[in-house]
Amino acid sequence: MPQKSKTQLHKYIQDFLEHCEIEKNQSPKTIENYKHYLERFADFCADNGVSKPEQIKLDTIRQYRLYINRIRDDHGKPLKLITQNYHVIAVRALLKYLIKRDIETLAPDKIELAKPPAREVSFLSRDELERLFNALRHEESEIIRMRDAAILLTLFASGVRVSELASLKQNTINLKSGEFTVRGKGDKLRLVFLSPQAIKAIGEYLKLRSDNNPALFVSHTKIGNTVSKQMDGMGGGPGNNARDKAPGITVRTVQRIIKKYAMLAGIMKHITPHTMRHSFATDLLSNGADIRSVQSLLGHSSITTTQIYTHITNEGLRDVHKKFHNKNK
Repeated sequence: MPQKSKTQLHKYIQDFLEHCEIEKNQSPKTIENYKHYLERFADFCADNGVSKPEQIKLDTIRQYRLYINRIRDDHGKPLKLITQNYHVIAVRALLKYLIKRDIETLAPDKIELAKPPAREVSFLSRDELERLFNALRHEESEIIRMRDAAILLTLFASGVRVSELASLKQNTINLKSGEFTVRGKGDKLRLVFLSPQAIKAIGEYLKLRSDNNPALFVSHTKIGNTVSKQMDGMGGGPGNNARDKAPGITVRTVQRIIKKYAMLAGIMKHITPHTMRHSFATDLLSNGADIRSVQSLLGHSSITTTQIYTHITNEGLRDVHKKFHNKNK
């Protein structure tokens, strides 16, 4: 199949990606996503006779949105609405960049995003959390049981994302103060905190470790198979920078751990590591925390994202209404 020729629009997209990398210092993942979305847009434009920025009109965007709405995956399902919006957000970012460079094109503020349906937040009740933690007793291996307890308690106590948890190093955790810093989305740093229970669980887990892996959580494939043995299997040794090669725990492993204990606890709802993050936020709000503080603890750049937890604030409003409305003086 002959390769499609690159248009002027493709060239400007490359300039924009380099701008994101150098001037805006955006993460490799963000740039990768922009590249994917914008090359799809440029290819669509080329197929429809649009090769230059000044040729992009509102109708071009409308046709493009119809195009991405009709894309089907291997299972015949359309792209999620939020994914379709990501495509449009990337196009708006490109147009904004072009206008700043005094290149004639469509004004990005003329493009509106589709309004997605309200997100349903799945979280664990206090009873379900207790059952989840109690299910740890079913794990016979002490080191795996202690690791898994530390993981579950850290997720619930700090609200970190699973990717943030998997990348934690031992030297980043201050067990005395019960706090540490994570690098979240957009390469932003934020301070998070641990509960006394999480601090104790992490400390007890680390005491059982005999390896020199810098990762806070590591894989223990079976009883007696320590990380140092895994390192030997990878060819690590003196002079081979074995510490850098040693495997930490993976996101997929954390997902399996959550699923395992949810099943043992008899919790039938679909639970993921993100459910623990939702449970963290729900717990804070239900105990009186203000939504701005929760926004900071979760690392949300916009309060709009945190407002998915309005099911909690709405319950509070219901209590206020019941307590104060239409009372006889």
